[in-house]
Amino acid sequence: MDLGVAATGLLTGLMVGVTGMGGGALTMPLLTLVFGVPPLAAVSSDLVAAAVMKPLGAAVHLRRRTVQPKLVGWLCLGSLPCAAAGSLLAGSLGSGAESVLKEIVGGAVLLAAITLFARMLLSRRPSTSDGTWVRLVPTVLLGAVAGLVVGTTSVGSGSIIIVVLLLLNRGLSSARLVGTDLVQAVPLVLVSAIGHLFAGDVHIGLVGSLLAGSIPGVLVGSLISARVPDRPVRVLLGGMLVTTGLIMVGTDVLPGVSAGLLVVLLGAVIPPLRNAMSSRRETVASDHREVVG
Repeated sequence: MDLGVAATGLLTGLMVGVTGMGGGALTMPLLTLVFGVPPLAAVSSDLVAAAVMKPLGAAVHLRRRTVQPKLVGWLCLGSLPCAAAGSLLAGSLGSGAESVLKEIVGGAVLLAAITLFARMLLSRRPSTSDGTWVRLVPTVLLGAVAGLVVGTTSVGSGSIIIVVLLLLNRGLSSARLVGTDLVQAVPLVLVSAIGHLFAGDVHIGLVGSLLAGSIPGVLVGSLISARVPDRPVRVLLGGMLVTTGLIMVGTDVLPGVSAGLLVVLLGAVIPPLRNAMSSRRETVASDHREVVG
């Protein structure tokens, strides 16, 4: 067992358990950049490991009934066939096109970072719906795009879908968003993993090392998720995603790390400033009402 790869699995498992995001978007770039695993092997092995890890988080939410079955069904209608096509596409690229796959993954990681911060900055109105009303066409299209991205790159089953679910179903609680996303990710990742087992380059030893860390990581993350402040974790995760995404698309290490640190700084500073300004406006408005009254 490779202890470094197991540590990578532990990190990503914790992130998935705590935030519902960060699995493929972290694992695949770290395997490629730090451990020198070829991109296709990293994508294939990560998907097979995720097919074992994801059901653990999904089972917790099913037990707590924080899942919207209709959304799961319509997402899977679009995602499953496209995930199979994406895995076959990744396998057909071959070793000669691994640089292309690396850039595709880098772009997907950057998209995951953007959607992560979009979810943090979006102000969600109070829940007035249990999500029983589903926008069918946008939901199926979302599933199709996500399935193609996940099947090709192993990135996006959590980071991308959960944000667009928030946009399409603003009344859903955070628990239902995460639960619905994790449950739909199980068949999505499973189909992608099967495709890569046939057409990809799965390394069983690599999968074993990832699972040695990710299984306890996702269990611990799920147990402590209610006690860990959500925003700091997502800010750090977003910075890591920006750094790895930029490096994957060809940016030098120093600018990539600098961009990641800048994102962390902005993510830490902007929300408190926005809250302070909002509080200030409310105070001014209250004072004005008292004067008028």
